[in-house]
Amino acid sequence: MSKIKRALISVSDKTGLVPFAKTLQKQKIEIFSTGGTLEVLRKAKIPAKSVSEITQFPEILEGRVKTLHPKIHGGILFRRGIKSHEHEVAKHKIPSIDMVVVNLYPFGEVIQKKGVKLETAIENIDIGGPTLLRAAAKNYESVVVVTDPKDYDIVLEELQKEKGSVSLDLRAKLAQKVFEATSLYDRMIAHYLKQDENHKGKISLPNRLDVIYEKAMDLRYGENPHQRAALYRRLGKPRFDFQYLHGKELSFNNLLDLEATIDTLREFNQIATCVIKHNNPCGIAEGKNLIEALDRAIDSDPMSAFGGIVGINRNCTLAVAKKLYERLGFLEVFVAPHFEPNALKFLKARKNIRLISIGSISEGGPWDLRFSKFGILLQDRNRPIRLHEAKLRKHLRCVTKTTVGKKEIDELLFAWRCVKMVRSNAIVITQNHQTVGIGAGQMSRVDAVDIACKKAGFRAEGAFLASDAFFPMPDSIELIHQAGIRAIIQPGGSIRDADVVQACDQLGIAMIFTGERHFRH
Repeated sequence: MSKIKRALISVSDKTGLVPFAKTLQKQKIEIFSTGGTLEVLRKAKIPAKSVSEITQFPEILEGRVKTLHPKIHGGILFRRGIKSHEHEVAKHKIPSIDMVVVNLYPFGEVIQKKGVKLETAIENIDIGGPTLLRAAAKNYESVVVVTDPKDYDIVLEELQKEKGSVSLDLRAKLAQKVFEATSLYDRMIAHYLKQDENHKGKISLPNRLDVIYEKAMDLRYGENPHQRAALYRRLGKPRFDFQYLHGKELSFNNLLDLEATIDTLREFNQIATCVIKHNNPCGIAEGKNLIEALDRAIDSDPMSAFGGIVGINRNCTLAVAKKLYERLGFLEVFVAPHFEPNALKFLKARKNIRLISIGSISEGGPWDLRFSKFGILLQDRNRPIRLHEAKLRKHLRCVTKTTVGKKEIDELLFAWRCVKMVRSNAIVITQNHQTVGIGAGQMSRVDAVDIACKKAGFRAEGAFLASDAFFPMPDSIELIHQAGIRAIIQPGGSIRDADVVQACDQLGIAMIFTGERHFRH
C-alpha cells in the first residue's frame, strides 16, 4: 500500500485528537482541517492548514459549507493507478487526500436536551461530515477513513508497522464501520423528524418500522445463569429512563421486573407502593403517607414480597428506607423517583440491594414493542387508567339488581387499575385500596379466582374483585360468593353475560361493566 501523505481532519468529538495529530505530524503527514478542529490543532502548535488552501474558497453560510467542493472530494475519490483519473486530478490541480478523520455533529445528544427546539436540532444535522466519510469509505483501497476516536491507536500502530501506510484489511474494516455509522445517523434523524411530525397530530402506526438498537450494557445473565444477556437501547437515546445508584449488576429478570414496577406506579396519582415478583404485582396499596402505603403493600402478601422489587411513587426519605428494612430483610431492587441523601446513605450501607431512581414518572412512549420469532409486534401503549378515569366513570354500567355507591366505585376502580398490571388471566381482590388477593397468569379464569380467594382468606369478606377480562360463564361467581366478596368490576362482553349477571343477582353481588378489557400477556 502507498504511503499516506495528506490527511483531512474535521471532528466534533475532540477526544484523543491532539496526540493522534501529533503522531501523524511525526510521520510527516500533511494535515488539513476546518473550523473548531483547526483551532484546536493550531493551539496545540500542530502545523495544520485550512481546507480553504485547497479549495481557494472560504467557509460560507455560518459553516454549513466547508468541504463540499470538487477539489476535496476529487482528492478523496479518484482511483489511484487509473490513468484517466490521475490525468484529471493533475489537470485540475487536485491534491490527493489519503486519510479522512471525521466524526459527526452530536445530533443524538442535542435532541435529548430538555426543551430543544426543532431549529437547533436541524442545525446539528451534519452534511459535510457524512459526505466526506462515505466518499473515503467508498475509496477505501486508496484512502484510510477513521470515524471513531477509539480506532486512533490501532491506526497509529499500523502506520508504524507498515512504515507510513495502513493495511487493506484494516482499511476495509474502517470503511464498513463508516457505513454502519452514517446509516444509523440518518435513521436517527429520520426518527426524530417523524416524532416532530407526530406531535402535530394523531400518531399513526408506521408502514416501515425502524428499530435500530445499540448495546448499552452487558447483564449478569439472562433468565437463567447459563444464558448470556445484554440491554440494548434505542439509537439516539443516550440516557436510560432510570439512574442506577447502587448495587450489583442488573440481570435480565431485574429489568423486566423494573419495567413492570414503573408501569404499575404510573397508574396512581395518590401515594402508592407496589411489590413486584416475577413480573406480577404481589402487593399494591395506597396510603395517607409512604410508610402506611409500604406497610399495606407488603401486608398484601408478605411471603411473596420477600426477594421482590419494591416501588414507591414519591421520594424516598430516611424513615421510609428504615421501614423498608424493618419489613423486608431481603429484596432485589428498590425503585423511587428520587432518594433523599440520608436515605441513600442508609440504603447503600445494606448489602445486595440495587437502588434505582426513575425521576418523574412519565406516561411512557406511544408504542409497546415485542420481539417474536415471527417478527416485531407493535401496538399502542395501554395508557394508565388514571388518564381517562373521569371518562371511564361516566361509562361504567351497573348490570345487577344490587348497586354500589361512590365509595364502592372508588374501590372498584382501584382494583381495576391493579388488575391491569397482572398477567392474564388475572383476578385482583382489594379492601380499602389495598390488594389482599391476586390470581395471576392462569389458563382458566376460574382458577385465577380460586387462587385470589385463597390468597385473600378471611380478608375477602366484604371485599371487591376485578377481572381483567369477561367471565366466560357463571362458575366463578359461586366461588366469589363463597369468599364473601360484595362487588365485581369486569369488562363484560361475553356471550353468556346474561347468565353471569343472573348468578350475581341470585347471590346478591353487585357487578359493574367497564366496556374495556386489559389483557396483559
